[in-house]
Amino acid sequence: MGQLEMIEKVEQQWLKSFHCVYENNSFKKASEFLGLPTSNVSRHIGLLENTLHTRLFNRTTRKTSPTPAGDQLYEQTQPLLFQLNDALNKVTEHSHDAFGQLKVLMPDSPQLAEAVVSFCAENPSISLCCDTNLTPNHDLLNGFDVFLSFHRGNLPDSSWIAREINRWTSTVVAAPKLLQTYLKPKKLSDLNHLPCISTFSVLNGTPWVFKHQKGQTITQRVQSNFRVNSGQLAKQGAISGLGAAILPLEFCQTEIDGGLLTELCLEYEPEDLVLYAFYSSRKHLAKKVGAFIEHLQKSVRS
Repeated sequence: MGQLEMIEKVEQQWLKSFHCVYENNSFKKASEFLGLPTSNVSRHIGLLENTLHTRLFNRTTRKTSPTPAGDQLYEQTQPLLFQLNDALNKVTEHSHDAFGQLKVLMPDSPQLAEAVVSFCAENPSISLCCDTNLTPNHDLLNGFDVFLSFHRGNLPDSSWIAREINRWTSTVVAAPKLLQTYLKPKKLSDLNHLPCISTFSVLNGTPWVFKHQKGQTITQRVQSNFRVNSGQLAKQGAISGLGAAILPLEFCQTEIDGGLLTELCLEYEPEDLVLYAFYSSRKHLAKKVGAFIEHLQKSVRS
């Protein structure tokens, strides 16, 4: 069978399903991401395997894993699909409208949800595929056009380009009843003797990050028996006296004014909480991605 004959026998949707299953290690997750029934995704993989006369995945009731042939197919076709996507995106420069499928990974947030919905309402030619995850796995991000993530301090090295969406001034707070049991801290080292609330998510939990000088940061490890990946949970835990917490000031100003929380003034201020939009440096910035990021900046900052 010649190369052209093989290309004619393999449909692009089969490869899309294959890549999605490979990146998620799951037929179910791939079907949710693609917006297709699981049976369709399974059929695409079956047709691709039959055409190539080789098994691409080992399937059990608990696990889906690629075979060596599956690894090889993914590694060799991924750059080709990127190049094709890049070529198609460049053509859209001639269009005045944002259109096409937009794949987004972001935290589950009411404010972000409103921004995404309003963007789609204003851009009916956009077909949105959105997954919500506070702790994205960087090894499985290649299927997305853009992902949103919260950070404090310096960003880790990455091949992704970061655009700031918004930043929130933060403060350290604790419930008055907690401060009746423990001495009120006045410097970072005092936090060693105070229960604290930390996260186990993209903010990397401990250590806490504070502003130093000339854009540098300083970190402080804290003792935590209450680790959450939710700002709302962190605030409720702080109000209940489970520990001190770093929170965006506007998120807890009402509780501070009402006496439920007390600000702790230390020698350094906490780093701002920043929401970033990341997009791949290997892709041309399509109109749909640029328009989406600009819309988020306007919506979240308003």
